[in-house]
Amino acid sequence: MPGCFKKTLFALASIISFASFILIVVAMGTPKWMTGKILCKTGAELVNATDPELVKFIGEISYGLFQGGKIRQCGLGGRRSKFTIFPHMVKKLNAALHVMIIMFLCVAIVFSLISFGFCILNTIKVPYRAIKGPAGVCLWNFLAGGCVVLAVTSFMAAVKLHHLTERIANFQENVFQFVILEEQFEDCFWLCVASATAHAVNLLLIAISGINFPEIKTKPEEVNVTAEDIMY
Repeated sequence: MPGCFKKTLFALASIISFASFILIVVAMGTPKWMTGKILCKTGAELVNATDPELVKFIGEISYGLFQGGKIRQCGLGGRRSKFTIFPHMVKKLNAALHVMIIMFLCVAIVFSLISFGFCILNTIKVPYRAIKGPAGVCLWNFLAGGCVVLAVTSFMAAVKLHHLTERIANFQENVFQFVILEEQFEDCFWLCVASATAHAVNLLLIAISGINFPEIKTKPEEVNVTAEDIMY
């Protein structure tokens, strides 16, 4: 049976692994990865809008991995619309990169659950096989955290290098052209960053669990034997 200290560390690691699983699931299901402000360039140019008038042509956009919405401001008031990434819009984006982001997160979910199971196993008993022990827990946490990091990095590349927000904003816009004034990573993106950090914390906990701390030994009390004790 593992010691009390190791039990505590592995129990904490199991909680963190499950929390990471929840974070990724919530992040994937919520359309709040990116928000931004979009300018209706065509409308502004038609009326030669100056700085005070540009407010009437500035809308908003927000999206996640599967869906999103935007408010078009082209001088006639705001028009709200919703959209889905699949199946049509993904063809106009970098489809391979977008699908890779989703696949990395799905694999991370699986590895997080495996890590959770291995942590529970190490809390209950000392596994016979090394791969089921701390080495296995480290492996699954490393793989899960690595997949999340790859997903986050790929999403940043899609936004910054492949102009993801601009492509989404101009999807099926035949008359008006939109330019991005401002874009910002939102809660779901940072949830994935927190998930990767959680797996890094787990690696640290497993490393600490492998340290053999010296036991504190108390000095035995000396028994004083007197002549009277010997007589009796």
